Amino acid sequence: MRILLASASPRRSQLLRSIGVKNIITAPANVSEDVPDGTSPKDAVAMLSARKAEAAAALHPGELVLAADTLVALPGRLLGKPSSKAEASEMLRSLSGREHSVLTGVCIIYGARRLSAVEETVVRFRRLSDDEISAYVDTSEPMDKAGAYAIQGIGALFVESICGDYSNVVGLPLCRLGLMLKEFGIGLRELCDGPAEVIQ
Repeated sequence: MRILLASASPRRSQLLRSIGVKNIITAPANVSEDVPDGTSPKDAVAMLSARKAEAAAALHPGELVLAADTLVALPGRLLGKPSSKAEASEMLRSLSGREHSVLTGVCIIYGARRLSAVEETVVRFRRLSDDEISAYVDTSEPMDKAGAYAIQGIGALFVESICGDYSNVVGLPLCRLGLMLKEFGIGLRELCDGPAEVIQ
């Protein structure tokens, strides 16, 4: 089974390989990430993942297209990827000692069918010192991560607890994805079938 992943995220490719997907085409979708003011976090990730999937499907008809978008949400605020070290530091200070939600919108388009879902995981950070934040930002790990941290990396040192799907926090909720693929008639045998190939 071949999957066209409408994302440049190496983490999403790695997660797909971890569940046996051998044939992955990565085709990042160049779309606007703006959402209307007042859009809820769940609606925002659903809208963005659908936008990416639609753009990729238009360029690659006939492929099974998978798109995802992940955001970190605090009450009244959405955290995407930081644009600078200063913004990364500010995001981490806002997460320190608090719970936040990690939301991923997933959209699959295959032929005439389309399926969308949103997964939410609640993560709690321990309290962080200014020195810890500064040292972490200096590693550059936060710079391409929603919420300015990687739970699968150094950022794991800050995570006090997690409620929900761990893989969702990495960037792709695998359990939810498996259930969605089943609705397309794609199970383990189909996922793991085919040559080992990753095309950039």
